Amino acid sequence: MNIRDENVLRELNLFPLWVRRGTPVPGEAAAAAPVAADQAQADAAIADGSALRQTESSPIASLDWPELKRQVHDCTACKLRAGCTQTVFGVGDEKGDWLFVGEGPGADEDAQGEPFVGQAGKLLDSMLAAIRLKRGDNVYIANIVKCRPPDNRTPEPDEIATCLPYLQRQVALIKPKLIVALGKTAATALLGRDATLGSLRGTVHEYQGVPLIVTYHPAYLLRSPAEKAKAWQDLCFAVQRMSE
Repeated sequence: MNIRDENVLRELNLFPLWVRRGTPVPGEAAAAAPVAADQAQADAAIADGSALRQTESSPIASLDWPELKRQVHDCTACKLRAGCTQTVFGVGDEKGDWLFVGEGPGADEDAQGEPFVGQAGKLLDSMLAAIRLKRGDNVYIANIVKCRPPDNRTPEPDEIATCLPYLQRQVALIKPKLIVALGKTAATALLGRDATLGSLRGTVHEYQGVPLIVTYHPAYLLRSPAEKAKAWQDLCFAVQRMSE
């Protein structure tokens, strides 16, 4: 291992933790904090895949890149647009093999119009570097919703359902070889079912015919740095799947 690789892993708090090839991804702890009733209802609605799937008759399904960007820029279809500075479309290689999908823009993203540009974005860049990728080079980054939710709250089911067709069209245009869902909101929205993040990790899922792997959102890793070792396992799993 060269000095550059060691420095990247040190930044991720992963050095000298290494996982032997073939080591299974460990499950998550069974205990979880109770959620409020309204959040439970939101999770149930997200799990209703019929509310989140784009139909072939949707006019969005025929848009090219310029038209799609223009429609997202002008979109006022849900209440999020009224409370944000601008829409955040996505960024990167529009023919990239890798597609990373997060939850939604935060304050920095809302100000700059690009996903993952704050502290979570810096960590995502380090995660990409750890597997020899970088933003914009064979990588595209997007979110489930294009507008910042108030106070960075979790997007509501109706907001996800309204915005998801834009991401679905991005997937169809990019034609990635692998999708990496960053966090539970992104994973459950794309998979159309509610589940714990722990139960979704370590498995190759599928979205629109594209293999999909689930890992932690960088913002969560900033709050829970001890979980970075598990995120490293997920990244190694993704690289292995891409090489197959």
